[in-house]
Amino acid sequence: MSRDPLVEILDEAGAGDDASALVKAVVRSALEVLGWPLPPVEVSVTLTGDERVHELNREFRGVDRTTDVLSFPLLDPVEIEDLKDGRVPYGYPEDAPVMLGDIVVNVPEARRAAERYGHRFQRELGFLVVHGLLHLLGFDHDHAEGERIMSALTEAALGRLGLSRDEG
Repeated sequence: MSRDPLVEILDEAGAGDDASALVKAVVRSALEVLGWPLPPVEVSVTLTGDERVHELNREFRGVDRTTDVLSFPLLDPVEIEDLKDGRVPYGYPEDAPVMLGDIVVNVPEARRAAERYGHRFQRELGFLVVHGLLHLLGFDHDHAEGERIMSALTEAALGRLGLSRDEG
């Protein structure tokens, strides 16, 4: 990665500065774990609540319930291949970060999930951010191999920050 990613955070949930700093660290760690020679990139992360995530899930996915994280990628597979090779995708300015897309995290659901799984909120928040980021970059878990790859990348990124399953 050529430089730190630009991570824009909108904290509608009042998660606080520590959560925002964690989100930025998690994005940086995940991109470093990928090891792609990325041009400068940008991602937007919104920390919000059940009601807003429910609205977005219904509007964009046709699912009438809340969920833990939503991703709204801006790049198509060809543009993602350009990124993997360290190139700015065609049509994007060379002098500005490439916008990957938006991640929307349901903070109350992250807190509930952390309680259910018996780990810290920070681990769950980190997990959801990495999961959303990987979707922005074309990864999916529709099949066993994709799920295995996403899981391994997620654990590597979180482990670098002391948020592995055993620690967090």
